[in-house]
Amino acid sequence: MGAYIVRRLLLIIPTLFAIMVINFLVIQVAPGGPVEQVISQLTGIGGDITERVTRSGTSETLTQVTDGAAGLSKYRGAQGLDPDFIKELEKQFGFDQPLHIRFITMMKNYLAFDFGESFFRNRKVVDLVLDKMPVSISLGIWATLLAYLISIPLGVAKAVRDGNRFDIWTSVIVIIGNAIPGFLFAVFLLVVFAGGSYLDWFPLARLTSENWATLSWWGKITDYLWHLTLPVIAMTIGGFATLTMLTKNSFLDQINQQYVLTARAKGLSQRRVLYGHVFRNAMLIVIAGFPGAFVSILFTSSLLIEIIFSLDGLGLLGFEAAFKRDFPVMFGTMFFFSVLGLVMNLAGDLMYTVIDPRIDFESREV
Repeated sequence: MGAYIVRRLLLIIPTLFAIMVINFLVIQVAPGGPVEQVISQLTGIGGDITERVTRSGTSETLTQVTDGAAGLSKYRGAQGLDPDFIKELEKQFGFDQPLHIRFITMMKNYLAFDFGESFFRNRKVVDLVLDKMPVSISLGIWATLLAYLISIPLGVAKAVRDGNRFDIWTSVIVIIGNAIPGFLFAVFLLVVFAGGSYLDWFPLARLTSENWATLSWWGKITDYLWHLTLPVIAMTIGGFATLTMLTKNSFLDQINQQYVLTARAKGLSQRRVLYGHVFRNAMLIVIAGFPGAFVSILFTSSLLIEIIFSLDGLGLLGFEAAFKRDFPVMFGTMFFFSVLGLVMNLAGDLMYTVIDPRIDFESREV
């Protein structure tokens, strides 16, 4: 097993490199880069970007910027701006270097755990990611755990009662849950339970209340869970439906196996057959998929949920960075999510051996 883990860890390196190369090229050729963002703000008298450019020493005043020659420029909206100013902007954002040099420099810095500084936030990317990480990780972990806590017992119950009234009615609920988009259900929860139009039972924004530091340890736990209740439920609604049907089908497949019939013929109770023999084999694919399910929920559900419930997490950070073309933040969050996804895929494979020691990855070629 040790050799397999080493091989998989080594395989992460070229995979991560390929991910970064492809995304780097796609993002670089996309229109509306950081230089164009600054130009559009300057020509539109944008305060925030103008102050950022002025503080960095790129320009002294907006008048000096616009007093230059009105020559043609490769940037939209740059007509009328001093060409020297444009060159200074390109140097500030690193666009005075060739494309391959910029990528090599970025990857060298990443190897030294230097992810650079945000173009527009005046903060290091690492600090931004560490600040936002607790929100996204909390949402992902709790949503995944809740989905499993609901889906596994429900899926087992549906398999045992396959075809009867309980199975039919719960299937209707599962289908409805799978059909409702998580963000739409989040809006419903917000309107009904978070002071929208009816009840004001749950708070919005942040993971904790402002007086969290003064609360007792029990008060801190309840306050934390109180803030997470609605967003976690909204993120779970779609995941639990798919997982429930996967659990049911896995159990149905194992219940009809010969070893189950043999166990029943020996006089074992239904509970002993289900949880002593069937459960381990049926739950292999379900439980081993926990790391992958966590990554999936974290990637696909966090952005809209964070926006709706005003939670400042990695999803919202990445969205704002993409909107503003804040390349260091975009590549930094992408690198983090890529590493997390690759590591979780390895963890998912290792979970198979934990659940069923008969599985031996050593005999396989990676």
